Amino acid sequence: MNSLLQVFVSAAERVAIAANAIGTLVVLALVAVVNFDVVAREAFHKPFHGAVELVQFSMVLIVFLQLPDVVRVNRLTRSDGFLSIAGNRWPGLASVIDKIINVVACVFMLLISIAIWPEFVEMLETKDYFGVPGVFTAPWWPIKLVIFLSACLCCLLFALKVVRPSLYAGASAAGTSKSGSPQPESDRL
Repeated sequence: MNSLLQVFVSAAERVAIAANAIGTLVVLALVAVVNFDVVAREAFHKPFHGAVELVQFSMVLIVFLQLPDVVRVNRLTRSDGFLSIAGNRWPGLASVIDKIINVVACVFMLLISIAIWPEFVEMLETKDYFGVPGVFTAPWWPIKLVIFLSACLCCLLFALKVVRPSLYAGASAAGTSKSGSPQPESDRL
């Protein structure tokens, strides 16, 4: 059972890493679009129509493509000061608080995925788009799908952190190593 769970954790982590890589490629594409727009606007007086829409579209993609990997490596923005101190003095308390935080985050991501699914289905069926017709338009459904899949993967990663932190590569958030023993302060810096 442990090896099957480890395979599952490993697969979830690989998907998170792949999504992060795709998000990085979107960042590079966004840089190219903005630079092209600047050069075309200044040198040729012909701006790239749709640059603003692509930036808006890309920002959401970047955030939600990279979010699962941020969860995987425990780099979400949160105050870990108390957990760091408690991890040294009261490792059990720090572990419980870390699990509570992960449960709340798991529920939050589940609620996001539940809320976004009907929007995705609606956008897919109605073929709703954003942008200026005749200038630049793009469908909404890919954004909604990325948000849904990202929230589902984040929910899964948070659940894995709660259920089996010893199998999870990012289990050192509360000052403990993968084995559950206190981690030296120098290793966490």
